[in-house]
Formats: sequence, C-alpha cells, structure tokens
Amino acid sequence: MKIGNPEKRDTALSHSQPSSNSVGAQKPLAFLMVCLGNICRSPLAEGILQHKAQAEGLSWQVDSAGTNGFHTGQAPHPLSQKVARLHGIDISKQRARRFTAADFQHYDKIYAMAGDVIHEIRRIAGRQFDPSKVQLLLDELYPGQERDVPDPYYGAEPGYHEVYNMIDDAADKIISKYGTRRSTEIPAANNKSAASEKPVPRN
Repeated sequence: MKIGNPEKRDTALSHSQPSSNSVGAQKPLAFLMVCLGNICRSPLAEGILQHKAQAEGLSWQVDSAGTNGFHTGQAPHPLSQKVARLHGIDISKQRARRFTAADFQHYDKIYAMAGDVIHEIRRIAGRQFDPSKVQLLLDELYPGQERDVPDPYYGAEPGYHEVYNMIDDAADKIISKYGTRRSTEIPAANNKSAASEKPVPRN
C-alpha cells in the first residue's frame, strides 16, 4: 500500500539503495505483502510485520499491494483497521495500490496471501516473474502445505480476527528468520506454490 504521495514512495525506494560512495552499504530488506484487493489481508500483513520489525529495531521496508485494481486509492477495510487498532497498530493511512511487474525489482521477498494471488502475480509479471522471490505467507509456518490466508471480505468481524492471528504468527516467524540477514542473504523460496498455478482468481 501507498502512504501519502506515491512520489515519496519512489524516493524512499531510491534512498534504500547503497550509495556508490559508501563502502559496504546495504539496503534494508524489502518485503511486499500481496492479496487480491489490498484492503483486507495484505494491509494487515504490512502493518503487523512493520510493527514487529520496528519493535526489533529493524530498518525493513514493508509494503503491500493487490493484484486487482478495484480498490486503488482506498483505505483498508474498516474491520481490518479495527482489528489492527485493537492490537495497537494503525493502518488507516495506507492506501491500496495494484501490484506491478516492477515490484520484482524493488522487493527482496514477495508474500502472497493465497494460491490464487500467486496465479495473478504470475499473470501480471509475465517474463519478469521470479519464483525465487514469491512465497505463500503461511509457508513460513507450514512449509509445503500450501495453506491460504482466507479472504475475510464477505464475512463478519470474527473472520478478521482469525486472519490477524494467522498473519501475526507468520510475521513472528519472518522476524526470527530474517532479523539478522541482509538483502543479499535471503534464500530463494523453496516451495511448490510459486512454481505451480492455481487458476481460481477471485474479485
């Protein structure tokens, strides 16, 4: 998701690159959380992981995006905002944006909330699709089981709490796994989900 002026996001990305004058400089790790509309699951994933990274003193870049453009420019779903706020996380300033092929150049790791999201990422990226960067978020907790974070969009508030807890547990795993690594040290994703397609795109 974008926060504020999109031009500022591009500036932040360019500033994260090592300067040619700085010896041994490393850009912060960059993570992108992706769902379908970028208003329910991925805004929570962005907010939760960013919150945990900051608490650990990690200068990570954490963003989110959606594979469709139906909600571009919108704030996260009110129930996503509510559930995050109950845990001390403010995601109200996020704004939905669509995933683009160029995101493969900007991010070290791209976490998809579900298999159909990976299918859409592959379709959008075309030849720029890099399976070594793409992974189902819940593979961090259940390797090889190809579990999805369910889409709570059409459901009631309890579904958002369930989604929050799933993402929270996965974010803890990401912190413990990558907390001491640099961008050049992230291993390629080792899972079937990024290599196979699940052609069941939803709105």
